[in-house]
Amino acid sequence: AVAAAGGTVLCVGKVGDIFAQRGVTRSIRAHGQDGLMDATLAAWTGAGDRTLVVTNFVDFDSVHGHRRDVSGYARELESLDARLPVLLGRLAPGDLCIMTADHGCDPTWTGTDHTRERVPILAVGPGVEPGSVGVRPTMADVGATAARFLDLAGTGFGKPFLDAGGLRILT
Repeated sequence: AVAAAGGTVLCVGKVGDIFAQRGVTRSIRAHGQDGLMDATLAAWTGAGDRTLVVTNFVDFDSVHGHRRDVSGYARELESLDARLPVLLGRLAPGDLCIMTADHGCDPTWTGTDHTRERVPILAVGPGVEPGSVGVRPTMADVGATAARFLDLAGTGFGKPFLDAGGLRILT
């Protein structure tokens, strides 16, 4: 929907492949958590209005989660946490950053499959009022929120959790 409306969709890492390049303006190859963050920061820095940057930090899932590598998973979380101030520091008025996961992959769980715990949603940007978006019934709410923020018609799936300006939480 973003690309069809004349916007730009920059996919970092394997995201373009996940969507078979459909609706993707440009795929940016990167590997490893630091490489993915570096590519995300570069994409974000050069992004214009109506640009959607999507990154999949896959190592949480494939390298540490499925292999039940608790200490590696913890190191990756600490590394991402240390780099978040740089990403958040680049948010300008009118920007919105949404971070979430598509599923759980608890490294302490038995077996090697995905786990099904709830995943957090962090939506931040200049002027975004802090608060809880509550427990969402579907991940489609993230897409509905991004569509509303980018002033696009929704897909008919999900309910936005921020208002059209991306500043106030809707209940």
